[in-house]
Amino acid sequence: MKNKKMVLGLSLIVASGLILVAADHIDAPAVTGNAADITDFYAFQGSDANNMVFAVNTQRLLSPNATGAATFNENVMVEINIDNNNDNVEDLVIQAIKRDKKMYFFGPYKPSTTGKTSMIDTKAASGDVDITAYGSSAITSTFSGMKFFAGPRDDPFFFDLGQFQAILGGTETGFKNPGTDTFAGSNVLSIVVEVPKRMLGGTSTLNVKAETKKKQ
Repeated sequence: MKNKKMVLGLSLIVASGLILVAADHIDAPAVTGNAADITDFYAFQGSDANNMVFAVNTQRLLSPNATGAATFNENVMVEINIDNNNDNVEDLVIQAIKRDKKMYFFGPYKPSTTGKTSMIDTKAASGDVDITAYGSSAITSTFSGMKFFAGPRDDPFFFDLGQFQAILGGTETGFKNPGTDTFAGSNVLSIVVEVPKRMLGGTSTLNVKAETKKKQ
């Protein structure tokens, strides 16, 4: 039905996905360095113990010179899938999509379809936030207990790629402490949502994953 579509319209299909226990910083050229390329997905309890925080990072290895020109894509939706009854099917979704200089959020709400195809129910709009420009102070917004952010951030993923390659090559037996942060100085584009736990189904265990889905 039309009232379940953004002005963008049409359904969306999976472009890239990542679960909590993985990180993805090197890809084939066709999926590297764009708004559909998820690098990391984090889920953790907020500083307020009544809240959960979900953070989705895209477009890895942005240099400081490249970060200012990096943008979210209006044809790519970020979707956080939440399974709260342990059947590995999303019971709730939180969706984010860019329009002009803002990021718009929907949910958490029960989706009309599950799996690879998604629709946006505009009646489930939960808030929006101005996208923070590179080098500017973080802009956040709060609506009905939820808090939102979208914009460039320093890549939080720590990995010593040189030592890892040495271990694979047999010249080292383990990682050093401290190691060398291969991704130091590089940035990602982040979408962050803080949500009251009461909105997530009233359960102590959640299975979560993040996907990006392209307009077709």
